[in-house]
Amino acid sequence: MKYGIHLSQEKAEFPALWQAHFIDYDALKGFLKTYMVDTNVRLSTAFPSTHVFQWTPANEPNFDQLLSQRLALVSKLTPEFVVMLDREVEKFNQFFVTIKAEIKSRIAHVLDTSRRARVAECEAALSDLLLLERFVFLNFTAVAKALKKHDKWSGLQIREPYLMRTSQLSFVVSTSLLQLKPELMGRLIDLLEEQNMPLSTLPVDSTTSAAAALKHMAIAQPPEPPVDLKHAVLGNTAASPKLGPLVGLLHETQTVMISLRGPHGTDIIGGVLRCLSTHKCQIVDFSLSRLHHDVTFGVLVHLHNRDVDLFSDLAKTAQKWDGTLSFDVQDARIKASKLADAAQFALSEAPYTKRVKYIATVLNERGLTPEFLSEWLAWLLCKKISVEQMRRLDSHTTLMCVEFRLSVPDELSPDEMKSELIAISTAHQTDVALQADNVFRRQKRLVVFDMDSTLIQQEVIDEIARITGIEAQVAAITERAMQGELDFKESLASRVALLKGTPVQALEDVKRILTFTEGAHYLCRALKSAGFKLAVISGGFLPLAKYVKAELGLDYAFANQLKVSADGKSLTGETVGPVVDATRKAELLEVIAQAEGIAIDQVVAVGDGANDLLMLGKASLGIAFNAKPRVQEQARARINQKSLANILYLMGYSESEAAELQLQS
Repeated sequence: MKYGIHLSQEKAEFPALWQAHFIDYDALKGFLKTYMVDTNVRLSTAFPSTHVFQWTPANEPNFDQLLSQRLALVSKLTPEFVVMLDREVEKFNQFFVTIKAEIKSRIAHVLDTSRRARVAECEAALSDLLLLERFVFLNFTAVAKALKKHDKWSGLQIREPYLMRTSQLSFVVSTSLLQLKPELMGRLIDLLEEQNMPLSTLPVDSTTSAAAALKHMAIAQPPEPPVDLKHAVLGNTAASPKLGPLVGLLHETQTVMISLRGPHGTDIIGGVLRCLSTHKCQIVDFSLSRLHHDVTFGVLVHLHNRDVDLFSDLAKTAQKWDGTLSFDVQDARIKASKLADAAQFALSEAPYTKRVKYIATVLNERGLTPEFLSEWLAWLLCKKISVEQMRRLDSHTTLMCVEFRLSVPDELSPDEMKSELIAISTAHQTDVALQADNVFRRQKRLVVFDMDSTLIQQEVIDEIARITGIEAQVAAITERAMQGELDFKESLASRVALLKGTPVQALEDVKRILTFTEGAHYLCRALKSAGFKLAVISGGFLPLAKYVKAELGLDYAFANQLKVSADGKSLTGETVGPVVDATRKAELLEVIAQAEGIAIDQVVAVGDGANDLLMLGKASLGIAFNAKPRVQEQARARINQKSLANILYLMGYSESEAAELQLQS
């Protein structure tokens, strides 16, 4: 709702005498709209975004002339606006002084213990006091919003210094009235107790008294709106006709969004919090962003006593710490039913409904290029996806990895998003991993790896074939499998058959030439230090899987068992036990998780081949590591970088956190 409309509606609820002394907000806004629309000296915002300033313009004034014209207008019109605003402020301030004197006299009469005050007198005094509070805040908000419009249309920043001026006026410095409110409430409670007025409509306890109700309100600091109590009191007109409206007035809440930006970091935060503490504000939410020394601290507060001196103190704090202050007063009166709506979104969230939260990790070991980031943000805008937070995860001199918290329209299909992101990331050789942002994302406990071309760079069957001189025959079988002529079990049996008579020593020779993938040791040390269980599940051979397990400090190793001759010296060309194919890999992942008491939502799987797909699909985070195209298309996430250590980024660990884990290993 526009503030002018809101102010008119609120103003109509006041007595006619009071209405005549309200700020003429419409007149102030009318002056600005009539005279100051084309005076903005902040030229970057004064013209349409498509406007181009020419060195030698053909159809507009020269740059110096344009600036001179606008400065001349602003230097004339801004003082006129200030004079007009001063008149309005003095009008309502003088009325405040007059009414304040009358109310203080009535309050003193009520609080005089030498006479027996009536409940009606006490209610009337409290009602007038609350009405005056409301009068001040509505008018002060009108002043602040008029100044905000002036600053927007003129390009000058006069709001904070002007509000600082008002700190010397009676309506700001009159804290004595605020201090009288609890004393007056206490007097009313005493009177109600003496007369034992019941609140018969209360749903919980029909004997609850009006005094008890007010006691509850007086104790609750800051007050939370008790909806049922309010309705009960409003319905109990027999006990006291004015008591219900008073409950409503006592629980009116101003919501204010405050932001202070400046170069003094913690001093900025501390200054704002001191102001909020001094003026008894209730902090609803906050947000902080930092760029080296510069910080922006935003806070959403409920202001219960309409203490307008808060804004003057904030302006002084901004001046002290070279800060830039902005604030916005929300609805002047928030009803109980709307408090939940106000708290529905955190300050760090995009305030849209029907959204799903995702984490996107973008990664390129060679550095994230402006070209990629530009296309990435353009895609987000096209899909109406909002960026809520950005967190840099790497510590390199070149930006390498950023984690985005996204607010995604719930009608977007994850599969559709994944296919489009694969195209973008392929074009820029940059990985984009999209994960649902839920409690399990950073609560993983088990990581299961494929071995060949994942933990190690080689395919062990090829290395054995090379040592034994059957490389060509094994390659031919592999090619037939890739063409779909053989499934995994058939191809495995055919290749193992070629190993008949191969000395067992060949496996030891292969161990010596195995090359671990870059980052494998670093990754496994970090994960073990963080308390993870680690496993290798391979379609290769168990002796080599056990070797990898020992080298990396893994907890489990599963692979195909080669049958050896009776004398234990050579291979028979057969395997023993279940074949570790795609189905078996997924089964073993689940078996390990169950044995360790770990939920599937806490399992990560990493692999590169088609026989890893079921395992990757079973885990809550399946990562295709430098995988075949088909695997990349079907896996939930993919990494096409050299180092396995990059998996830590997808699990939410920053580089500094990973380094700290290394120190603990």
